[in-house]
Amino acid sequence: MFRRLGLVLPPLLTLLVVTVPATAASRPVVVAHRGASADAPENTLSALALASRFGADMVEVDVRETRDHALVLMHDTTLTRTTDAESVFPRRAPWRVADFTLAEIRRLDAGSWFGRAGRGQRVPTLREALRAMSGSGLGLLLEIKEPRLYPGIEARVAGELRRAPSWPAAGRLVVQSFDWGSMRRFARLMPSPAIGLLGTPSAADLPALAGFAGQVNPPYQDVTPEYVRLVHRHGMRVFAWAVDDPGDIQRMISGGVDGVITNRPAVARSVLQDDASRRAA
Repeated sequence: MFRRLGLVLPPLLTLLVVTVPATAASRPVVVAHRGASADAPENTLSALALASRFGADMVEVDVRETRDHALVLMHDTTLTRTTDAESVFPRRAPWRVADFTLAEIRRLDAGSWFGRAGRGQRVPTLREALRAMSGSGLGLLLEIKEPRLYPGIEARVAGELRRAPSWPAAGRLVVQSFDWGSMRRFARLMPSPAIGLLGTPSAADLPALAGFAGQVNPPYQDVTPEYVRLVHRHGMRVFAWAVDDPGDIQRMISGGVDGVITNRPAVARSVLQDDASRRAA
């Protein structure tokens, strides 16, 4: 639980993550992009905790690998945008995640760039994030970033997830990447999580991809009702990213998506509630 890690929060909302067939979603799942990243430093434990408070169903996190093969939450190839690596290690340009050990990365501040309230946040490991989320009711959408840079990362992610067996068993876990070949390899290593493919596959590609993937997750600008129906016909779900504007969120709902990936989960939850009220009236 987040409280065990020293994060002082109001009682967590009781959340329900429903696993439904691709063609029968009653409402889209709200996925907090890098946690509640509009209101907390992305990919930190505070962003995950805030996602829970804001009513997200799932959180999306980005995973990369350190020089000593630790799995850490970090979106960028380098540490410069979201940590103080340049000042702590001034001679280590270009500050690639893969060039630092976990012990070195633990020295970095991963929150001050976001504002004073984020000061002192650290880069969490995947294991720490899984432990923090345990019991929160949140599902997890785990993106493996640029797997070509970290040969064998699929096996190491699978191994970490096996050490947290409640995740694959609960049906609340999706592993995704822009690298569809990596996701095919991951599916062979660990068939229990759903596999997500980032991007917008062509109609011709969908039959083969449906053989190992359960989701197609395109940028929201590419989403049309016709494309959603096409993906659904192949038995896969559609999670659109990263959509923050209420009008765009409503368009995704009307278009039949199964999930909205957003930096503002509280806004998405409000739009969903308004939409449900209109349908019930």
